[in-house]
Amino acid sequence: MLRIGELARRTGVSPELLRAWETRYDLLSPERSPGGFRLYSEVDEARVRRMQALIATGLSAAEAARQVRTSVEPPAANGSRQPTPLLAVLADRLRAALDRFDGSEAHAALDQLFASVSVETALTQVLLPYLRELGDRWATGAASVAQEHFASHLIRGRLLGLARDWDSGAGRSVVLACLPGEEHDLGLIVFGVLLHQHGWRIVFLGADTPFETLDGVIRDVRPAGTVVTTLSADLLARHTEEIRAAAGRSPLLLAAPIGADAAAALGAQVLPQDLVLAASQLSGHLSGLSGDAREGKEGAS
Repeated sequence: MLRIGELARRTGVSPELLRAWETRYDLLSPERSPGGFRLYSEVDEARVRRMQALIATGLSAAEAARQVRTSVEPPAANGSRQPTPLLAVLADRLRAALDRFDGSEAHAALDQLFASVSVETALTQVLLPYLRELGDRWATGAASVAQEHFASHLIRGRLLGLARDWDSGAGRSVVLACLPGEEHDLGLIVFGVLLHQHGWRIVFLGADTPFETLDGVIRDVRPAGTVVTTLSADLLARHTEEIRAAAGRSPLLLAAPIGADAAAALGAQVLPQDLVLAASQLSGHLSGLSGDAREGKEGAS
């Protein structure tokens, strides 16, 4: 339970405005301490943060408060507290900040997100849904090119910060690369962060990787596997021979618009579109390959 000064410090809303929201819109439900002080709960804090996010999108205070009251539940009648939808609050805060090009506020929302939940939860329940929604809004004209570029670059920078140590550790290595001509590597970065959570070391080559570069890294690193990605069926068709050759040098997995049979004809496997599932399946697949290799060596000895 928080006194109003602490609630104000955490949310950046003045005590005077908090009292106004409480009395005008019935936004907060404080309890009273034995000394008569108002004490606010985590639910109250979540309501304030969601109120800020909705106002930032252009809603009036009255309409924002109405939406908050219906989406952030108060304590139940028996005294137990309902779960606070913290992820929804932070997602709204992040979206509003990015839409208005407020980098400082967006970084603050991401700071709180990564401090509150696991990396996997932050990625799968907030960032990936946001990026999909942003892409949809961009495609329909509801988000501008500038908003899409600003948000993508800011999120990409934060993800690379998470990836700073992903090439360290005692695990086997996995090489991640985009096909030559493929410039979109944000999904590959997300996948690398998730895969590193499974204990794998990541060698990230990024966008527009020439096959000569990929072949040299495979030769030097000898990874447990290699992931190649593209969003373009045309690029995939253009590089079938190089893909087949790379599959002969390292177990190859494709994150691309291709069917399982067509991938098998190239000596590769297809990853699921669900990145969490793909990371889990790839980890199990490569672990199995590593185990087979160890058994082969032991048998030979």
